[in-house]
Amino acid sequence: MTQNTNNKSKQSNKLSWNRREFLATGAIAGVAGIMASGCAKAGAPETPAVRSSDPEVIATNLQDNVYTQLLGVRPHIGAHEHLSSLSGSRMPPEVMQAMAEANNYFVDMNDLHLAAGQRIAEIMGAEDALITAGGFAALMIGAAASLTGTDTERIKALPHPTWSKKDCLFQKAHRFFYDNAFQYAGMNVVEADTKSAFGAAITDKTALIFGLASVEKQTAVRPPFPAKHRKPTPPETLMPDEIIEIGNRKGVPVMIDMASDLPPVANLTRFIKAGADLVVISGGKAIRGPNSTGILAGRKDLIEAARLHNAPKNGIGRGMKVGKEEIIGLMTALERYIKLDETEMIAGWNKKAQWLADQLQDIPGLQASYEMNTFGYADVELTWDESIIPLSREEVMKRLKDGNPSIIYDANTVRTMQLEEGEEILVANRLRSFFEEEIKKG
Repeated sequence: MTQNTNNKSKQSNKLSWNRREFLATGAIAGVAGIMASGCAKAGAPETPAVRSSDPEVIATNLQDNVYTQLLGVRPHIGAHEHLSSLSGSRMPPEVMQAMAEANNYFVDMNDLHLAAGQRIAEIMGAEDALITAGGFAALMIGAAASLTGTDTERIKALPHPTWSKKDCLFQKAHRFFYDNAFQYAGMNVVEADTKSAFGAAITDKTALIFGLASVEKQTAVRPPFPAKHRKPTPPETLMPDEIIEIGNRKGVPVMIDMASDLPPVANLTRFIKAGADLVVISGGKAIRGPNSTGILAGRKDLIEAARLHNAPKNGIGRGMKVGKEEIIGLMTALERYIKLDETEMIAGWNKKAQWLADQLQDIPGLQASYEMNTFGYADVELTWDESIIPLSREEVMKRLKDGNPSIIYDANTVRTMQLEEGEEILVANRLRSFFEEEIKKG
């Protein structure tokens, strides 16, 4: 008994901010946000506040912020990947500052879109590019472009094309829940299973071929997961480069969706270099631009056609408007992203993951392991003995989300890529106290 007590004491002392002191402050009761200090209070500065790295300050700010004050909405600590439904990522201060400055001026939106597209094209090695209202909009507008070209009458006809060349070909392994973007544009989705069936499915009705970059990592319909659980890729699964080669050979445009496939930064140019006609990227994930932005890059004629569908034009994407502030925000974020030391950035994520795993090693029945995932960075995989901790993964997810502080993770791994300095301490304390309390109940 004494030895166990001593071990627990030593483990608690590992935390740079002692969890007992944290709990004693009562600072985590009623957690409700994730904003910088004082950002919504009277007399607050117009420029974004600097985030504190002090866990106690973070916890206090989580209770009282612009979300709780205006709408009563409870934010959470993001121990998850860049998910649009969970508000994407956090924009760096320089992005917020650029957007605030952009708000002070009027510009011609057509000119702004053209200039931004030209710069993105330079970065990606593409002929042209276009900023869209997120990755989904890029899929839809890219599909529309492949249907109509620059034909005015065809542009007006969407989403009800009257011509026969309107099929979008998917391999089954590449199907995912956003493929309705192609149907909304007016396309027929055609699915093929095997490699031979895929080639045979290309006809004079095929207007576009689609490929999902993440199938290389077996993540067509799931987030990154521990690499040790990865199964051999089915031999009939076409890789993106193979799909590009087939499309090029058949003379059919190929679109590659790599919305969430950053890092590595090399992916910005990889598929364009491989011969993809269109590439889709999310602006609000790893790039850390506005969550409402995306990029469609590729062949000049297709981007010119896509531009006719995109706001401020009156095509099918007219309602998918991107503001001047968002365009400047995305451009600032992208310029920042390509200058980052990617090795150093990932090393920082991994350091937090190792630290978190270390803090949870002595909890009976719980295994917290440092694991490299299929995207090449580390997470903390949580597993537990349900005879000691009698909770399902779904129950743990819900309880952590509903608790104080509110923490969201994907039921398998705790991710550190979105944790700012100090938040990993809150996560460690919350996980430790949560599982220890459950053990006591048992």
